[in-house]
Amino acid sequence: MSRIYEQTYAESLTDPDAFWLKAAEAIDWIEAPQTGWSEGKGWFADGKLNSCYNAVDRHVVAGRGDATAVIHESPVTGTRQRFSFDELLDAVARTAGMLAALGVGKGDRVVIYMPMVPETLFAMLACARIGAVHSVVFGGFAAPELAKRIDDAAPKLLLTASCGIEGGRIIPYKPLVDEALDLAQHGVDHVVLLQRGQVEAPMRGGRDLDWAERVAEAGPVPCVSVDATDPLYILYTSGTTGMPKGVVRQNGGHAVVLAWSMAHVYGARPGELFWAASDVGWVVGHSYIVYGPLIAGCATLLFEGKPVGTPDAGTFWRTIAAHEVDIFFTAPTAIRAIRKEDPDGRFISDLGTGRLRAMFLAGERADPDTILWAERHLALPVIDHWWQTELGWPAAATCLGLEDLRRLPGSAGFPVPGFRFAVLGDDGAPVDSGASGHMTIALPLPPGCYSSLWNNDAAYGRAFESFPGHYETGDAGHIDADGLLHVMGRTDDIINVAGHRLSTGQIEQIVASHPAVAECAVIGADDALKGMVPLAFAVVKSGAGAEIDLPREIIALVRQQLGPVAALKQVLIVEALPKTRSGKILRAAIRRLANGEDVGIPPTIENPDAIRAIAAQLGGHSIPLQKLPG
Repeated sequence: MSRIYEQTYAESLTDPDAFWLKAAEAIDWIEAPQTGWSEGKGWFADGKLNSCYNAVDRHVVAGRGDATAVIHESPVTGTRQRFSFDELLDAVARTAGMLAALGVGKGDRVVIYMPMVPETLFAMLACARIGAVHSVVFGGFAAPELAKRIDDAAPKLLLTASCGIEGGRIIPYKPLVDEALDLAQHGVDHVVLLQRGQVEAPMRGGRDLDWAERVAEAGPVPCVSVDATDPLYILYTSGTTGMPKGVVRQNGGHAVVLAWSMAHVYGARPGELFWAASDVGWVVGHSYIVYGPLIAGCATLLFEGKPVGTPDAGTFWRTIAAHEVDIFFTAPTAIRAIRKEDPDGRFISDLGTGRLRAMFLAGERADPDTILWAERHLALPVIDHWWQTELGWPAAATCLGLEDLRRLPGSAGFPVPGFRFAVLGDDGAPVDSGASGHMTIALPLPPGCYSSLWNNDAAYGRAFESFPGHYETGDAGHIDADGLLHVMGRTDDIINVAGHRLSTGQIEQIVASHPAVAECAVIGADDALKGMVPLAFAVVKSGAGAEIDLPREIIALVRQQLGPVAALKQVLIVEALPKTRSGKILRAAIRRLANGEDVGIPPTIENPDAIRAIAAQLGGHSIPLQKLPG
């Protein structure tokens, strides 16, 4: 047991206002807050600050202008850049000057549709500098989806680049932007275009402007004061109705918890290098590529590449060793992809991991076998932790910075200070220790969590309706006797087999433990007799499984560990699982295919051929090709 963690967690629940006001002292305020939580307003409602100042300017003022702030590593282009805090300040202030010269001011929205290049980070911070609200849309999103976000956010400007690079593919962005703006009801004043060497995009006269030219003409502008409760950004996440939900993040609470979590969850210190191998289009990129490390005085690494294929399964370890990364954060699917290509961990042993202290995993559930493989080869703590776009920062973790190293493969760790979890049954009553139920968090949520959904108060309110006094995470799981949280999957991943409630996540955990399985997915398929039955899909490790009847072994393994009630009778071996570009397996799409339903493929799909192949294996269900990008 970590005495420091236990004491800190208790303090955060006993007097949340005092706890978070103390944490707020790590931020440079224009007007320091005197109040913590205010019902109907949020956290630190009487405070004023600027998020860009806290991420950039204050480090220059403190005499750290020469220190490295940003490293851009791009194996897909063969380029590498470093920016000091001095250089970052100049680039951000001039980008802000460009925005201001184009009429963008406090409260205006700016859509950023960009690849993983330094200018994307500059643009986000530039918006924060002048009080504008950025809405980053993952580069390469389909035009109709981009159009929905443009109509909802109603931006004054759209910032984009001529192309993005996904592995070995060059994806022109400008045709997607043009189509989206043709589809959208809302019109932007201008499109500002960053021309990259790989593709020169055509410009539409009167509307489109050249990024490099406009920044060169712009003068630097200072930071403006914003209220702590003013929105910093809108980040869209998938909605159940097909319309995206715009998660709104307030400036003050966001800055406070990112500074706090960098030190106390991740154990990162000023001057160290923090690398979150994600994309700025996702919440991880917002919190722990752009804002978190910089606010904490760390350097951040911006990576344009993939865990395998750019150029090989050693690219992560090569980057970590070359730049002396201290703390690394990635998705379980990335480690599974590496393991599939390099099951013996030869790249790790050949390249080393430099001064790396720990690796954190999040984005989807990390199966124990993947964690154990990584720990065995890295000889470092591999820490699974859990959070959501809505929450903005970790809610369950092993808090390395609170001198806690307790972890259990398959668990997301302990509640992070500030979060009071409750596992509830359908009737809203707490379930017994170890029993599965709805994962909820008691209100009020701590700072940094979403304050609303843009233009959608009704949908925001629904997250708090089912269980009064609690936020419904939408995940199912349990808390064990030691207080560890086990998040087993979305509540709609609970299947009812002949009256028995089973977690597909639990079955996946068993399937993934087979030594020949690189990764897997388990879904619930409709069954006339039992209501539902589990159906497993497995990807085989390179060079494994040729000599065995793998489906038979997997079925036997599940029966041995879970019993015959699991009723797993069918395992399909597939080349790849369909995933989004952020690494999430498209289980819902696979489930609809298995049930003979129409499949609408998310615009963020990474590998449409994978779902075509599964459709063929399941009996040739027809998938409209226009729904599949690429």
